[in-house]
Amino acid sequence: MNTGEDTQGLRKIMDLTRLIGMIILVMHIYLTCYRAFEHWGFSASLSDRLIGNVAKTGLFSGLHKPKLAALLCLVISLIGLRGKKDEKIQKNSIIAYLSCGLLLYFLSVLALYLPGSIPLKAGLYIALTATGYLLILKGGAWLSRLIRLNLSKDVFNSDNETFPQEERLLENEHSFNLRTRYRLKDKVQEGWINVVNPYRSTLVSGSAGAGKTYFVIRHIIDQHLKKGFAMFLYDFKYDDLSRMAYNKLLKYAGNYQVKPKFFVIDLENPMHRCNPLDPQSMHDITDAAESSRTIMLGLNKEWLKKSGDFFVESPINFLTALIWYLRKYKEGKYCTLPHVIELMMLDYDTLFALLQKQEEIKVLINPFVSAYRNNAMAQLEGQIASAKIGLARLSSPQLYYVLSGNDFTLDINDPKSPKIVCLGNNPQKIDTFGAVLSLYVSRMLKQVNKKGKLKCSLIFDEFPTLVATGIVSTISTARSNLVSCTLGIQSVEQLKREYGAEFSEIIAGISGNIISGQVTGDSAKKLSETFGKIMQDRESVNINSSDTSVSKSMQLDYAVPASKISTLSSGEFVGIVADSPDQKIKLKMFHGELQNDHRAIAKEEAGYVPIPPVRKVGQEDLQENYLKIKRDIVEMVKAELMPVAKPKNKAGKCSSDKKRENSKSISPAKGRKSGGKGQSLSM
Repeated sequence: MNTGEDTQGLRKIMDLTRLIGMIILVMHIYLTCYRAFEHWGFSASLSDRLIGNVAKTGLFSGLHKPKLAALLCLVISLIGLRGKKDEKIQKNSIIAYLSCGLLLYFLSVLALYLPGSIPLKAGLYIALTATGYLLILKGGAWLSRLIRLNLSKDVFNSDNETFPQEERLLENEHSFNLRTRYRLKDKVQEGWINVVNPYRSTLVSGSAGAGKTYFVIRHIIDQHLKKGFAMFLYDFKYDDLSRMAYNKLLKYAGNYQVKPKFFVIDLENPMHRCNPLDPQSMHDITDAAESSRTIMLGLNKEWLKKSGDFFVESPINFLTALIWYLRKYKEGKYCTLPHVIELMMLDYDTLFALLQKQEEIKVLINPFVSAYRNNAMAQLEGQIASAKIGLARLSSPQLYYVLSGNDFTLDINDPKSPKIVCLGNNPQKIDTFGAVLSLYVSRMLKQVNKKGKLKCSLIFDEFPTLVATGIVSTISTARSNLVSCTLGIQSVEQLKREYGAEFSEIIAGISGNIISGQVTGDSAKKLSETFGKIMQDRESVNINSSDTSVSKSMQLDYAVPASKISTLSSGEFVGIVADSPDQKIKLKMFHGELQNDHRAIAKEEAGYVPIPPVRKVGQEDLQENYLKIKRDIVEMVKAELMPVAKPKNKAGKCSSDKKRENSKSISPAKGRKSGGKGQSLSM
């Protein structure tokens, strides 16, 4: 029992035991060195008789037996010794004392065999034995003061932050699966990331070099093409993913009921041509408004954070009017983005006269007409110039060529004509290409989210480089239409910078499957909170003057702390997956290294064939198409406005007032010159 009386009694027993050991050692020394003691005059008849009687017991026969008995008593006394704990005492010091003490204690007998006088040899033996005994006593005393803790050696708490993960391979006709290797305590286990319901969207995040494309996106492309998905692929660094998709399609083409066609939209080196403003896909003016908003926000990304601002909404409405006018003109004969750009460049007199011929857009152009009539040119330029300046950057033969053709439509999941469409970008020209590519994405999202279509996979590498606000409604509503969305981002902060805080939080919140490599800051913190807490072992130490106690407990703590997410290696991912009603997954969370067969991948890529060219497009073809679009607008203006002009008078001049009245044109304020020359009517 741990009471004061018991402690005192134990201490007395230990002291008595140590005293017995010392007496045995003294008697051994006296008997062994008797002749020396006699020489020094330290012998007496009484002591000789007492020690002689004790020696008859056989304890002192030999040199080592009494020394072992004395050492045993010392060890017993040290076992019960409880000294004041000292954090400065090290194991190495204790080992050194004990080792030296034992060597001197037992090897001192060699001194008796040295040449010399008996008193000298006896003195040396006594000194070595006593020194050895004291060193053993010192080391043993320090041993009782050493803080002996069996604490975990896991400095970074890695073992505690492991948890069971899914080790079964769960597949279905829609899923994609990634092989992993993870740690569970001190063991390495094989596991699987089973995304059994990709229609709940997948958010793949990770800083540059984390392995998003190599370890995740390439497998999604491979497995979805293998399972017969139609596909829209945004290839930020064209043609890395596009070439892989083309070769995978060649490999898995037999898995489709209707063989899909492969198309590439490359704005730098034109291949296929596609009109995103295809009149057949624009059913009402809201389609034009959505396309207009996408184009303008793509050209001016800072407008994403200024929704509703007058000088943001005005150019969007103006561009909507232009698009819808061309959509209604001769059933959309000239309804392409290049024609819209050329139409916008007309002078105000001609342009407003033309637009007022279409009843549906009068309400949209009314503010601009009013500003023009009232000579508010500064306001008018502020409303329209931002649209003109932005769209002028898109005026190039290459862009006009790609945007004005009609090799295919964007309904990629049409069961009768499935498509694999790759949208190529160039990081060096992202400011120019971004708006056009965003328009393609916006129109595609509108067409794929319909019932009765083929299952399709939409994969966006570096999604924040696009402006696709419609992705939220697609993720929210397209599950029943078998539309799988995979968004690749570097971090939520990147998404927040491009789209704003509200949009980024929505994207992060509605994505059912999250796969994340190394991210830092708020992204890591929010991911850690999303993964939640698990039960972990905890140890605490209490040191007082006489004892040291260790307490062990269990408490909830983060399964994957933000600091660990910030230090993930390339190829190491954390995340959580979503299941489906018919295929439940109990262990949804994962943290492990994705496994790639690097040699097999390298061998496969070495055998890839390049994407074949579609047609030979020379500079002359591009220039001819560029000039033709300009001529189309000139001819349209002639056809719409010239027939209503009055014949010339005797002086050979037209009556401008009557001409404008008949054509429902606008006259500038009195005393002001006409609004300058626009596009030439002859080309």
